[in-house]
Amino acid sequence: MSPLPARPADRPLVMGVVNVTPDSFSDGGRWFDPRAAIEHAHSLIAQGADILDVGGESTRPGAARPTDEEELARVLPVVRELAPVVPVSVDTMRASVAQACVEAGAAIVNDVSGGLADARMAEVVAQAQVPYVAMHWRGHSHDMQTRTQYDDVVEDVLRELAQRRDALLDAGVRPELLVLDPGLGFAKTAAQNWAVLAATARFAELGHELLVGASRKSFLATVGSLDGEAIPADERDAATAAVSVVLAQAKVWAIRVHEVRSTRAALDVVAALERAR
Repeated sequence: MSPLPARPADRPLVMGVVNVTPDSFSDGGRWFDPRAAIEHAHSLIAQGADILDVGGESTRPGAARPTDEEELARVLPVVRELAPVVPVSVDTMRASVAQACVEAGAAIVNDVSGGLADARMAEVVAQAQVPYVAMHWRGHSHDMQTRTQYDDVVEDVLRELAQRRDALLDAGVRPELLVLDPGLGFAKTAAQNWAVLAATARFAELGHELLVGASRKSFLATVGSLDGEAIPADERDAATAAVSVVLAQAKVWAIRVHEVRSTRAALDVVAALERAR
């Protein structure tokens, strides 16, 4: 069994994003080549990443899915290279990709579908006994933004995520290895994302550690904009770091970000204030 990486006493863990995709919303495919992805990963480690999240499928709204073979060819060489250096999470909805990457050394499976996209996922992670991140999810990228109807977004997401938790535990996923993610940016409008973020403490009441990923997402697009125009995704790291402060104060287990240095600095501020108190 691979244990869940421990959260430091004074801050959340920082999960750095390594997109091995040609169509990422945040970097436009800059790290699609495996060697470029590995070099980028080492720069994130140097900035202070505790975990690297390697993904071969873009989940931006409207993205097309790669085949199983394409996804595995993208991520497997990167996982193999990085796993001896730092804890690696594989960001995948496919059980076959998760299994191959765990066998190659991945320590965590991060599934944005929470096991809904592939019925075999729960079985694979339960047998492997590795930490598993289950996110709130309502559908694939091509139509997820048509699924934003909620009676009360916080209550509905809490209920749906609790249902996934229960199903995963029933399927044999160990409770101490299950991490939940409220799914910012997935089947949610900007206003709904802010509501879910404001309710972070409610999601902790589900009884599991939390991973939250707000980094560079579209609901942050106008944060800091003086004219109301959208700020490009790769210029949203200041807004992301501000969200990281909020998440640190909520005591989440880990924060998933594209640019590590600014979030680590933000977490240092929170830790210094806690010590001063």
